Amino acid sequence: MSDEHTPDGEELDLIKFESPGRFTLHNPESELPTPATWEPAPFVLGVEQALQRFSLADQARAHALALMQQASLTLCLYSPDLEPWLYHHSSIQQACTQFLLGNRNRRLRILLRDSNRAVRDGHRLIALSRKLSSYVQIRRCHPNYPAPESAFLLADDQGLLMRPEPDQFAGYAKYQDPAHVRQLRRLFDQTWDTSITDPDLRSFLL
Repeated sequence: MSDEHTPDGEELDLIKFESPGRFTLHNPESELPTPATWEPAPFVLGVEQALQRFSLADQARAHALALMQQASLTLCLYSPDLEPWLYHHSSIQQACTQFLLGNRNRRLRILLRDSNRAVRDGHRLIALSRKLSSYVQIRRCHPNYPAPESAFLLADDQGLLMRPEPDQFAGYAKYQDPAHVRQLRRLFDQTWDTSITDPDLRSFLL
């Protein structure tokens, strides 16, 4: 009787030993925390004059990364919700970190229409603002004041990335357009002056 039970017991032990745990350790999920590095668009801030139109997400990402990597003074980001498909990435976080640490006078200002999604899901730029709170400011538009409908990024006094319809990928980038940047900077500053510190963002940062 013991000989008959022993093989059965061994088989059951082997089946349990080879069940899902071993396979999940080697599934693709383990690679997700390290997404592929983005490549910046091949244009020089303050030099390239042609309008660069784009319609794909990857193109928007390349222009945003190029502008952030080349900025040397200020970055102003206006976004409906810190669009994770565009700004929640290690390449963007690294570019902003290098920008801010390159000079103590550099600043990144982020203005949001709604912070709920970024607070709920987490965001790399919010995490960066926690680490470099003296250099990064994040505020939310005041609900009682008008706010821009478009989404845009301003790099120094030269470059911009504009997406007129924030729910779409399409837009354009300019690497040398001081007049347009000044116009958008005035709009950004006006909205910033009436913006509020979001208590949800503050509690998240704590």
